[in-house]
Amino acid sequence: YCYITSYIPNAFQARLKKKVFQRLKKELKKVDTYISMANSGDAYTPEEKELMVTRKCLKIMKEKDVNLLVITKSDIVARDVDILQDMKASVSITITTLDEEKAKIFEPFAPLPAKRIKALEKLYEHAIPCSVRIDPIIPGINDGEVEEIVKEISPFASHVIASTLKPRNDAIRRLEKIFDIRKYNWKKVGSSFYLPREERFKMLKKVEEACRKHGLSFATCREGYKFNSESCDGSHLIPR
Repeated sequence: YCYITSYIPNAFQARLKKKVFQRLKKELKKVDTYISMANSGDAYTPEEKELMVTRKCLKIMKEKDVNLLVITKSDIVARDVDILQDMKASVSITITTLDEEKAKIFEPFAPLPAKRIKALEKLYEHAIPCSVRIDPIIPGINDGEVEEIVKEISPFASHVIASTLKPRNDAIRRLEKIFDIRKYNWKKVGSSFYLPREERFKMLKKVEEACRKHGLSFATCREGYKFNSESCDGSHLIPR
């Protein structure tokens, strides 16, 4: 379902940026706000286990006293608690389903949900503030799981970000091989397709109510849905 395949060639093939450490040190001199890593990629691909590029980047950012929000689908992030716990950092882990079979189909390159929840628990145990992204919510696939997901992660996270599926043409072609995505009434907005407002809001309200029930704050992304949280991305959890 990932939208980056519409503008990044070979998007699921991880490749190391040239002179990444030198470039990071240079770019950090220009930063006057928090850093969000990584919004349209993942700094914790399987290659990171051996390469430890992200780990070294964290050390550099720690030295520069950077405010950091880590966004990932990977449990590898828990390896770096020794660095993250001494930084002004928060971690947001994406969990879209608790069903392993669904996860294998829709997120074939990501660790299974149970591993991500275990990572969330470890981060919590090391006092690293965490949020969870239920993103995307896919009609007929995981929209019936949202309360169960919120309940499962509520002991370890304090904020949930939810967003409905907004596929682009290439994602639709992939998804239609798995389920009847075209039966839904999609409306094109820019280069993405949105579900009708009423349908999106109905799904998001379920998440909001689950969060209220379990004592978590709630926000949405690019939905036009009103929420009371301090931030939509969970950046308000970054220690100041």
